[in-house]
Amino acid sequence: MNVVDAVYEVASPVRATLGESPMWCERRAMLYWIDVRAPALFALDGARWTLPELVGGVALVQDGRLVLAMQSGLCLFDTRTATLTPHAACKPPGLDHRMNELKCDRRGRLWAGTMRDFGAAATGSLYRVERGKATRMLSGIAIPNGQCVSPDDRTFYFADTAEGRIRAYDFADGELRDPRTLVEAGVLPGRPDGATVDSHGFLWSARYGGGGVARIDPAGRVERFLRLPVSQVSSVTFGGADLRTLYVTTSRQRLSDEALAREPLAGALLAVDAGVRGVPEPRYAL
Repeated sequence: MNVVDAVYEVASPVRATLGESPMWCERRAMLYWIDVRAPALFALDGARWTLPELVGGVALVQDGRLVLAMQSGLCLFDTRTATLTPHAACKPPGLDHRMNELKCDRRGRLWAGTMRDFGAAATGSLYRVERGKATRMLSGIAIPNGQCVSPDDRTFYFADTAEGRIRAYDFADGELRDPRTLVEAGVLPGRPDGATVDSHGFLWSARYGGGGVARIDPAGRVERFLRLPVSQVSSVTFGGADLRTLYVTTSRQRLSDEALAREPLAGALLAVDAGVRGVPEPRYAL
């Protein structure tokens, strides 16, 4: 494995308890991300919106709004008015679950995970959401993470962080077929968290507890591992004017005082020189 020290800058003064779900909006040239625990939504221009319940993800909508994965379900959010509108329920009533991780495929469908907080049991699911209608696609998940689609829209990537391996599925017409293991558990440091793809079709996997981000080719070969100054690396996305900046969210959650002293950037949003170009994030079609 080619391990290199990442060239990075601290992109924001925010220190999140559990930073997650960075999302670049090319229309506004703006990055959004969340702190699951605050709970809050942030923008790179310094804006902050306090939210009424735990939030597990953010995605773009075709009409310019955002969609947030809230504890109670998916909500549409207008950043101009701070209006939060319920949109879709993605969990059976009565279950003590929250939502975790949210991505859109290239046909405008959302892929949203649900879980017991802290992955307390493998009772979570992965849902496909089309125009407000949620369909459960996978079940028996402890911590749903890393869902994203290859640039050619033929491969769907997904990971249960608790399980540790990265899965790949043949992807067509919104269906997941022929599951296979892309990267086995234990091959890389830490466990798989959020992910994205670059313009060459490589997967970038944030490694929670592993102190970095892995770039993986479509056959599962680890091309490089970017080492970062924080252990709990939670998610990644490409942004900037040329989509060559890899924005990385991190976490301070459950770190001891001694660990925080060793990792003063824990919880920071980092901007990494990726050396390759990403692809624009798809938008949800209402």
